[in-house]
Amino acid sequence: MQSYPFIFSQKYQLKRHFLFWFCWWFFQSILYSFVVGYKDIENYKRLPVSSVEAVIYLLPHMFLAYTLMYFVVPKLLFKSKYFSTAITVIILFLITGVLSAIIGIYFLEDIRHFILPESVDELRKRTSEMSFFLSLLAGLRGGITIGGLAAAIKLMKYWYIKEQNNLRLQKENTETQLKLLKAQVHPHFLFNTLNNIYSYTQKTSPVASKLVMGLSDMLRYMLYECNQPLVSLTKELKMLNDYIVLEKIRYGNTLDVNIDVPSNTDECRIAPLLLLPFVENSFKHGASQMLDQPWLSLTITISECNMHMKLLNAKADNCKLNSNGFGIGIKNVERRLELQYPGKHSLRITNAAEVFIVDLKLEIERAIPAKVAESPQKAVMYE
Repeated sequence: MQSYPFIFSQKYQLKRHFLFWFCWWFFQSILYSFVVGYKDIENYKRLPVSSVEAVIYLLPHMFLAYTLMYFVVPKLLFKSKYFSTAITVIILFLITGVLSAIIGIYFLEDIRHFILPESVDELRKRTSEMSFFLSLLAGLRGGITIGGLAAAIKLMKYWYIKEQNNLRLQKENTETQLKLLKAQVHPHFLFNTLNNIYSYTQKTSPVASKLVMGLSDMLRYMLYECNQPLVSLTKELKMLNDYIVLEKIRYGNTLDVNIDVPSNTDECRIAPLLLLPFVENSFKHGASQMLDQPWLSLTITISECNMHMKLLNAKADNCKLNSNGFGIGIKNVERRLELQYPGKHSLRITNAAEVFIVDLKLEIERAIPAKVAESPQKAVMYE
């Protein structure tokens, strides 16, 4: 995040981790220097031993912390696998406690004797008094502390980033609504005028009448229904159909269109105007630049809470695009997907030699529990 780069930026990741573990080592060094076994050893002699012990104990603590931060929390907790999370956490704490106990009983004695040879008897007495059970409890104490800190830091960063993304999305939605409001110059007057033109052209020009009606339906949908965070997928597909119908009328018989979309999608909810930029882009960079026979193929399937859209359109060999392959419309949609469907979408755009391919997979919401249809039906584009 721009406000706290040291905490959130990848640039400072190593420095963050080093600072965290240095502070934990320093705290453990001071803490270990006051254990009961050191009561008869001078204060200035305790710290070297406790510092070395703290360094060695960092190994099981790092194992626990990084397993929690990079596996348990993102892979289990964030995916609502609470039982698996609890079992995994308990197992990790036990493993950390056992590792700490083994280190304390079997590996640190020689190091202590090397640093404080004059206190060998006192240190040996301390080691003999430490049972495996007591060492395990001590290891669990340290493991629970560092594990709690690591998980708390991960959760706080996650919720802060999520909150910032929500605030950014609200801001962008507000800006979009303001722009939309600015564009709504007397909408009733606009629709009344379109209705008058429609009535006038019904007899004089049926084609123009159809174009006006399709345009009126699209404007009404954009102005009055797209101010909600989610809209019915049926209405979104209806708007796509109206747009394609207008384009078909403009191209006449030269445009070959194949549309295959589900028929019953009233219970599905999707962010408004999310699919239109892809279809618009297919005409802008495809059909509008084709010299021979332009074509477009749109297939949308629904499986439980997953929507899969595959859009293909032909393009001319001399079609030139920007460095990213697409314009501002597609970039805005990609940004919206990142904000509104984080971790719930997969978008792949292929700019091949003679064809554009958009492959979008999206986890959508449902207003009511999905019902299993007896015989799934597809509805081709209606006109």
